[in-house]
Amino acid sequence: MTTVSPVSASEQVRNAFDFTVDKFPLSAPDGMATPWYGLFRSDSGEVVGEGSVTSRYVAHQTEDVIALVDACESVFDEAASVKTHFRNGHYVTVAPSDDYRKSIFGSADNIFPRLIIRGGYDRSAFNVTLGIYRDACMNLAMLRSVSETYQSIRHTSGLRFAMDELIAQFQTLKHGWNTIQSLCEGMQQADVRMVDFLREVYPEPDADAGQRAVTIHQNRTEAIFKRLQRERVKTGRPAMTGEFVVSAWEAYNAIQGYHQWDAPRREGFRGEFDRILKASQSPAVRKAETLALAAAA
Repeated sequence: MTTVSPVSASEQVRNAFDFTVDKFPLSAPDGMATPWYGLFRSDSGEVVGEGSVTSRYVAHQTEDVIALVDACESVFDEAASVKTHFRNGHYVTVAPSDDYRKSIFGSADNIFPRLIIRGGYDRSAFNVTLGIYRDACMNLAMLRSVSETYQSIRHTSGLRFAMDELIAQFQTLKHGWNTIQSLCEGMQQADVRMVDFLREVYPEPDADAGQRAVTIHQNRTEAIFKRLQRERVKTGRPAMTGEFVVSAWEAYNAIQGYHQWDAPRREGFRGEFDRILKASQSPAVRKAETLALAAAA
């Protein structure tokens, strides 16, 4: 992971991804020719992508990722900073300055936007997602059900020649931040019973479930309640009563935060960004989002 200066984002992204992804023909046994090609990093020889490609496939390059970064910076009114990651494709997170923030209610609980660029080699489009970074728990969450927070860009080379089109397309994301703020405020104003909320996201184990399933369920519930209580203290909220009534915003973040920071991980995780990706793909987090938004409706 590389943290870069906001005044030289393009150059720093270029330095972080200082390699090309090249396409070479694949051979069958005894050197027999095939119609298939593989993708390889020029610096390490590492295979990238999720399988072979045809002769028509055009691999995107660093300059195309830089075009997306430059377009993303136009979303914010102030200079942005970026972080770069390579996970079988290019990932870049783009953030405004720390002064560009939004307090969603009268406490220490602040949120501000981050844009997540994904340029994979899996034959899908580039995508740019508007995420929510929350100070209280250092979570980076994405409201997947909100259409204004997601843009898909045709996966091709030559994006540097389409900057005006990209910038115009990303204005939807700028408007999406206003939508996110309103939704977060609505979730904060809606009360839910945490016990009921958890039961909807994680149903109780069946009566014939083994002890391991029961223990996993109990440990997860306890971890989420501990996270919830820590965040209530940190943001100046009162202690929970015996009814465990909290805002839908808190309930959602407790579950999202658990999956980003506390849930057990398999080997191969390489730090914070991998945790963010894993949490964003969690069905439980998606269910919590649906419930929280429904409570705020």
